[in-house]
Formats: sequence, C-alpha cells, structure tokens
Amino acid sequence: MDRRTFLATGAALAAAGPAFAQHTAEDAKLRAIFDRIFEDNLAESPEAVTRLGLDKGPRAAAKSLLDSASIKSLDESKARTRKHLAEVKTIDRTKLSAFDQANYDAVLFQLEGNAETGRRYAYGQEGAGQPYVLSQLTGAYQDVPDFLGSQHSIETSADCDAYLSRLKAFATVMDEEVERVRRDVSLNVVPPVFILERAVQQMSALRASEPAASPLVTQLTQRAAEKGIGGDWKAQGERIVTADVYPALDRQIALMKSLQPRATTEAGVWKLPDGEAYYRDALKNFTTTTLTPKEVHQMGLETAKELNARAEAILAKQGMTKGTVGERIAALFADTKYHYANTDAAKEQLIADLNKQVAAIRPRLPEMFGALPKADVEIRRVPKFIEAGAPGGYYNRPALDGSRPGIYWINLRNSAENPSWTLKTLTYHEAIPGHHLQRSLQQEADLPMLRRTAGFPAFAEGWALYAEQVALEMGMYKDDPLGELGQIQASLFRAARLVVDTGLHAMKWSRDKAIDTMVSIDGSPRSSATTEIERYCIRPGQACAYMVGKLTWLQLRAKAQAALGPRFDIRKFHDAGLLGGAMPLTVVEGVIDRWIATQKA
Repeated sequence: MDRRTFLATGAALAAAGPAFAQHTAEDAKLRAIFDRIFEDNLAESPEAVTRLGLDKGPRAAAKSLLDSASIKSLDESKARTRKHLAEVKTIDRTKLSAFDQANYDAVLFQLEGNAETGRRYAYGQEGAGQPYVLSQLTGAYQDVPDFLGSQHSIETSADCDAYLSRLKAFATVMDEEVERVRRDVSLNVVPPVFILERAVQQMSALRASEPAASPLVTQLTQRAAEKGIGGDWKAQGERIVTADVYPALDRQIALMKSLQPRATTEAGVWKLPDGEAYYRDALKNFTTTTLTPKEVHQMGLETAKELNARAEAILAKQGMTKGTVGERIAALFADTKYHYANTDAAKEQLIADLNKQVAAIRPRLPEMFGALPKADVEIRRVPKFIEAGAPGGYYNRPALDGSRPGIYWINLRNSAENPSWTLKTLTYHEAIPGHHLQRSLQQEADLPMLRRTAGFPAFAEGWALYAEQVALEMGMYKDDPLGELGQIQASLFRAARLVVDTGLHAMKWSRDKAIDTMVSIDGSPRSSATTEIERYCIRPGQACAYMVGKLTWLQLRAKAQAALGPRFDIRKFHDAGLLGGAMPLTVVEGVIDRWIATQKA
C-alpha cells in the first residue's frame, strides 16, 4: 500500500469495551511515535493535508501545493518508511495494553510491508500494487482535476489564489511523472498496449476543451462566483492552462504514444522484473493475509459456485430458466425496462432515487449497529471528463473538521451499466452501512491521528461488501427479488475478481480471457467487464481485497455466534470490529477473540 493510501482512509477500541480502555506507559511512548509519523507524513503530502481538512492555520501553506512525483521524493519517502519502522520497533509490544497492541500490529504490518517492497522494487509507486506511474487510472492527470474540484475548498480569494498555485504545480508534477516513467521504461516496465491507448484517450479528453472552457478553469470560476469572490480568475486560470498545463499534458500524451510500439498485449505483472514475487507481495498488501494466488483463485471459484445456486433460485422464480446464470443476468442488464434514460435529466433522477434509498435505511441502522457516524454523506456523479476509465462507484471520506461530508460517487457514463435492480446494493456498499459508516466511525474516534486516518483495503472493502449482506439481513430487499439478485450479482462480481485477478497475474491469462471469464461468472456487460479487467491490470491484487475481506467478516461473526450463543449481540459485534479502525485481517481476528473473551466473562 502506498503512503497516499495510508493517509487517505480511516477509529476507537476503547468504545468496544472496558478491556480495551486501559493504557500503559508504553502506550504513551507508542502514541508519541505515531504522532511524529503522522506529522512526517503530512509534511510530505500537502494533498493529504487538504483531504483531511487541515489546510488552514499553521498548515495553510499546504493549500497552495501538490504532492511531488519526482524520483527524489520517492526515494525520500522510502527512507522515511525505514526510519518510521525503526522507531516503531523500539516499542516493547508485551508492555502495551490490548488496545494499543492492535494499533502497533496494524502500523507494523504496513511499515514492514512497504519497507521490504520499497527495497525490492524500484519501479512504480512505493510498495507493491501500483506498478505503472501513468495509466488510465493513475497519474496526476487523473487525480489532480478531481482533487481540485472535490477537495480544494473555495471560500475566500486566498483559496482561489491557492487553487491557481496548485494548477501551476500540476504541470510540474506531470513532468516529474514523465521522468519517473522514463526511468521505469529503462527497467523494462511498460504498461500493456491497451492500457497506453486508454490512458491517451483519457488524457486527450482532459486536453480536448479550449483552455477557458476546461474544467480546470470552470470549477474555479463557478465556485468563486457562487461565493461572490471578485477577481479575474478565468483569465488567470486560462493563462496557466495554456502556458503550463496543456504543454505538460501534451508531453505525457507524446510519451505514452511513443511507448506503444514497444508495448505488448500481455496483461499481467508476471512480465515485469521479479513480477511473480511482485504479485505475491501485492496480494499480501491488499488482502493482508498470506493466501497464495492459487488459494485465492480456488476461493473465487468455490464462492462463485455457491452464489450461482442462490441466483439460480431467484431467476427460476422469475420465470427465467434458459441459459447459464451469467447469460440470464446479462439479459437483465440489457433489458431496457430497467434502464434510466441516458440523459442528464434521467441521471439526476437516478441520484435522487439513490438518496431515497439512503433515507430509507438510515433510521433502521440502530437495529444492527451501536455506534453511528456523525458525518453526513452526499451522492454525486463522477465528473464527466474522468468517467470513461473510472470505476462504477467509489467513496471519499469526510474532512476531519466536518467542513466536507462523505461523498459517494457514482459513474453515469452509460445508464445501461446501472440498471435499477443493481442500485440498492451499490448504495449500501458505498454509503450506509458500507464505506461511509465504517470510515466515518473510524475518523470520529478518539485515537492517534495516524490510526484515525489509516486504511487497509481488505478491512474497508471487505466491510462494504459484508454490509451489502447486512442490508439483506435487515430486510431491505423484502418483496424485491430482483434487488436481491442485484446483491447476489455484486457478490458474484467480487468472486469473479478473485478468479480473474489471479488468472491475469499468476496464470498468465490474456485480457480477453479475463473479460470472457468475468462476463460468464457475473453476467456484467462486456463494456463494464472490460473497464474492470483493465483496472486489475494496473492495480494487481487490489480487486481481491473485497471478497477475502467479506469472507473474513462472516467467519469472525460465525465464530462469535458459536462461542457466545444467546449472549451474542450483533450490534456489539459490529462495534467491536469497527471501532478499532481499519487494520490487517489477522489483527482483526485477535480483536474479535479478545472481545469474545470479555463477553464470556
């Protein structure tokens, strides 16, 4: 996991019970180290400062800066990781409270993984899991426009000036990325040709507007106008886009095109230097387990078989009996009676309907959860200029100071990809009781800031996938068999990910074989499956975090139910698992074991 992810996601064991509330002198020492690490990380990442809502007062200067992408900054980051690891290892774990043993284990796992992979692999981002600096989903051209629009607040003229400073820095960062890509190419690290083509398509889409009409300019001018902030922001933004941003973007486009003749269609990271080991490390990083690619692949096949049987029962009751489950689900995806019109007005209605779903489940959350988040969640459309390569939905957590709510982004590039029977499940995953509930609770907890803002994909994504099933258990799909089928299809989709991700990177599958396999398992439209497979090509292992995490949550719940019998309380179980914050799955197991012991006492 790279440091930006480490900063970008989000907890309190004390709320889980009195056994976690006692602190020792060694705890205080550990927390002081955590605070120093957190400050070091913020000093490195002005974008993290903004994402956390801390770019004011003594940290106001960060609001005018972007994260560096230079080779020098990467090397410095790796050195900091080694320094932080050495500091954490000065702690005597046996002298920590149970509360902070879990915190220690979580941070140690992350630092040890990053330090080891940082030494082993010179290419890509720090750690293992993002081997290509530039792709259809990675790079400043993807991140910065959305960051400036959704994270950089505009309240004063100083905020507008800071926006313009960041806009100019955007060009510098893109040129630093060019330097990084050239270095990686010298190491024989070149993305697949179809990734290069998709990246050029995405870059060209950002480049297509006249400078004055670029979203890089209009998202500043529109928000300044809404706040009544006077100034010639349009002219200043247009000058920077014309003189700095577009030329740097042109250099990236030229670089990606120049690499196409030497690129291949081979999709997996097995082809990269030490590629087989890279994938094993990426899988460990994202799943926070020691599962082998073969074990993950088999897990996907077995889980898909179980889900297939559930889907078969629902489809049969709907009179759909011909063809495989995948073929019948594909037919439902294609059935236009479940599609919103592909117009902006209809897409606004779709978002309104999602808000109704959030409103319907919100008052029922106390049935399953003790602690609930204070932060609100908003549903927004993925910006049009990045939607072609973006996932179907994703979540941004709230600002620490409450100035920005959690945001559930839904990709509406093509309404056919979001038939009505799939939307409940996507909403429960991204909003409540999924990402928004988990990440907001963690962020609102009384923990060292390093732990409040830390993230582990298998924990968070596994929780969100598990939350889809919790909504089913709450009766949110009552009298809605196709909605329930949507929940099954979403799980089939994640089971398919286990199969195709390991297929691509460990079994040397082609892109087309992976697409065909995904469509056959979960019935998703080929266009959607293509976008997903291309995502897995550039983020090896990440797609496996979801189902591995969900199955772990289910296993832990079953273990607690068996151990506690009638004393088992689902609300207390959820609090025990959530209020410790995101952590490796092996650490969560220990937390739940200790919670079970307290409930037996």
